[in-house]
Amino acid sequence: MQSLANSMKKKALLLLVCAFSLGITGFLAGLTREQSFIVSIFSFSILGTLLFWDFRLTFVFIGSGILFLTRTVDAESFIKFASLDVIIFLIGMMIVVGMVKESGVFHELVGFLLNMRNLDGIKLMIIISVLSAVLSGLMGEVTSIIIMMAVILDISNSLRINPWPLVISSVLTTNIGSASTLLGNPIGILIALRGGLTFEDFLTHALPLSVIILATTILILCLWYRGYIKEISAKLKVAEKGRLTSFSVSFDLKKKMSIAIFGVMILLIGFHKRLEVLFDIPENKLLIILPVIFAGIVMLYRRDKALFYIEREVEWKSLLFFIFLFAQAGVFQSSGVAEFLAKRLVESVGNHPGTMSGVILFSSGILSAALDNTVVVTSFIPIVKNLHILHLGLKPLWWAMLFGACLGGNITAIGSTANIVALGMLEKQQNMKINFLEWLKLGLLIGMVSMLIAYFTIAFLPSYFQ
Repeated sequence: MQSLANSMKKKALLLLVCAFSLGITGFLAGLTREQSFIVSIFSFSILGTLLFWDFRLTFVFIGSGILFLTRTVDAESFIKFASLDVIIFLIGMMIVVGMVKESGVFHELVGFLLNMRNLDGIKLMIIISVLSAVLSGLMGEVTSIIIMMAVILDISNSLRINPWPLVISSVLTTNIGSASTLLGNPIGILIALRGGLTFEDFLTHALPLSVIILATTILILCLWYRGYIKEISAKLKVAEKGRLTSFSVSFDLKKKMSIAIFGVMILLIGFHKRLEVLFDIPENKLLIILPVIFAGIVMLYRRDKALFYIEREVEWKSLLFFIFLFAQAGVFQSSGVAEFLAKRLVESVGNHPGTMSGVILFSSGILSAALDNTVVVTSFIPIVKNLHILHLGLKPLWWAMLFGACLGGNITAIGSTANIVALGMLEKQQNMKINFLEWLKLGLLIGMVSMLIAYFTIAFLPSYFQ
């Protein structure tokens, strides 16, 4: 207990020293006193999140409170900077996805696929990987990994095999799939709304690149775990039919209605740009409000579960964290700090779009390996937006940030929320703990290969990503 207290004190001291030092460095580099103060407070919130993840709300609350007390920001500006459009979208999506998850329809679909004939180790690895990516793109990385973990643990218990290789394969491909649509990760909708990107843009730009990266990753996984795959194939040959999973396929009215509501919502979101043009609706307004409308339909249809969806399926703690973090990032931008850093970045890199894309992609990726990618993207957005002043095409940079943040999360065991959720479930249900270096060996390989593919595609096809 005493050693834990000492460790916490050392971290707290390190946090204060680093935050203060970054503010002083900014002042010496040319920032005003007020701007340097903002850098210190923003750094306090970001580094506090990194060092004390369980207390992340504490640090964004304290940091925001200090900004209020020092009159650095007023209530009106704070609300304006809080990105409530992103928060509203996420609340609506969480309620609709909660209904689909609670209906059990995806468990049954996965079970149906896994009970296919002539299933062997390679097919199982491919199915797990592809399903993880697809569900992540449709439902978000957290919901996807919860569903896939239930499936994987059921398979491993039935076949009496080590679940770890299937778990890490599912997590890695979940993070890749989360970059394929703007539904896969909170940073997708954040980048879409701030970068003026649409659902169709994701389908035509992010999805094809994600498929290429996914195929490469599956190839690496099959080679990396070739011995494990042979073991699975041998076990499957002697396994009794129907023993692999406990799922039975039956679609009752509740499941059919869940599929219908979710499907219509996705279809309308997919065509939101065309509908906005047709009905003269401001850009991306329909994108924001559609999930809210369908959340209302869900709560009307499932009146008995409405309170459950609101209380249990909406991640209020994460949303509160996002609100205060986004607001601080808005102060970071409006104060001129982001513009100052953008100019310094261009002075260092030069006006070379390809090089700039690489800097954004790899720096966001490496940082996402240590920090939650939402924190990284929130910090990067003000800087990228200010590069527009310097006559740089921004769209390739938005895509670079998206892929860097999503793919970089594969490098370490704490690189994304999906990683942490999966390892938590594995420890709780199987009493298995994963060594950090064991993850790093495979995660670093796939993370760097994936980011290299993304970089060369964006850098050598700049017109396509404009």
